Amino acid sequence: MEQFDVVIAGGGMVGAATAVGMAQYGLRVAVLEGQQPQEFEASQPMDLRVSAISPNSVGLLNRLGAWEAIQGMRVCPFKRLETWDHPECRTRFSADEMQLDRLGFIVENRLIQLGLWQQFVDYPNLTLLCPTRMTGSEKVTDGVVVTLDDGRQLQAKLLVGADGANSQVRQQAGIGITAWDYRQHCMLINIETALPQQDITWQWFTPKGPRSFLPLVGHQGSLVWYDSPQRIKQLSAMTAEQLAVEVKGHFPAEVGEFTVVNWGSFPLTRRHAQQYYQDNVVLLGDAAHTINPLAGQGVNLGFKDVDVLLHEVEKAGKNWAEQDVLKKYERRRRPDNLVMQTGMDFFYTTFSNDLLPLKIARNIGLKVAEKAGPIKKQVLKYAMGM
Repeated sequence: MEQFDVVIAGGGMVGAATAVGMAQYGLRVAVLEGQQPQEFEASQPMDLRVSAISPNSVGLLNRLGAWEAIQGMRVCPFKRLETWDHPECRTRFSADEMQLDRLGFIVENRLIQLGLWQQFVDYPNLTLLCPTRMTGSEKVTDGVVVTLDDGRQLQAKLLVGADGANSQVRQQAGIGITAWDYRQHCMLINIETALPQQDITWQWFTPKGPRSFLPLVGHQGSLVWYDSPQRIKQLSAMTAEQLAVEVKGHFPAEVGEFTVVNWGSFPLTRRHAQQYYQDNVVLLGDAAHTINPLAGQGVNLGFKDVDVLLHEVEKAGKNWAEQDVLKKYERRRRPDNLVMQTGMDFFYTTFSNDLLPLKIARNIGLKVAEKAGPIKKQVLKYAMGM
């Protein structure tokens, strides 16, 4: 039986970040991943799945040695953010107000993963097992035994579940979840624009759901369309030309002239693990919590999980595998994740409603927020992890 300090189920963005961080502390780490990410080529079309990476997440990726590699592929910085219901009632955020160079970067998820995977070779104490999957786990006296799909068994002091929203690690540990369906789907549409991208991302709220724009490199952008499952299914079946006509009729003029390049969709659900650890198992990222993607905070919350767990492990020294370390991690992360989940749900519910009194109230709120100065800055700082 192979011996490790840590086995990480899931080699995506959060799992890979955890692996590099644990390896930096000299721990013996095994990463289990079912599929290798496609290598990057500059001529590749943009992926549909992108994230708005906060300065706090950039700081973590820098410490892990991955940010330079990610920047060497494709990133799109943005300096401004606008949100509105009625066009005359907008809340605007800018990097200049915060004395920052930028608010963040829009980056393809795959490239973040690739940047982290490139660091694996620097650590002889880090073993990548790909393609492979965990089929079972069992608590033993000194930790946990993980069984793989090829019959091999690994023993470790800690099993990390970074295996996504339908986490097998979470299920096998017997950790329950609180979950509900938003009864909406989210459609991602990559477009090629007539003009090169500006440094702005924006969100327009409608009774049917938000419409968002994320800038990508060059003459490219990502549109995000929330609507009923039936409507998204109808849109998904259209040709690029038909979809472009629908976008022009349901998105604001800020989009400008464009052609549709690619599209896809997924359902919106919220999940929160009832606890983040059990014995020698700990959950991070989507395995512990999923969030309405309204403000693109999902992966940033996952990276905050990584940051805190690594900090607690480092602080504990030789006692890094003790239950108290996992307890402190949960105590620090669970309230923050819950606040962000609840905040996104409040915005989503408040703005996806056509009742006149509520519509008037929220537009007044946006107008007041625009003039709120220090409060507005504090909200943005919190969202950016500062």
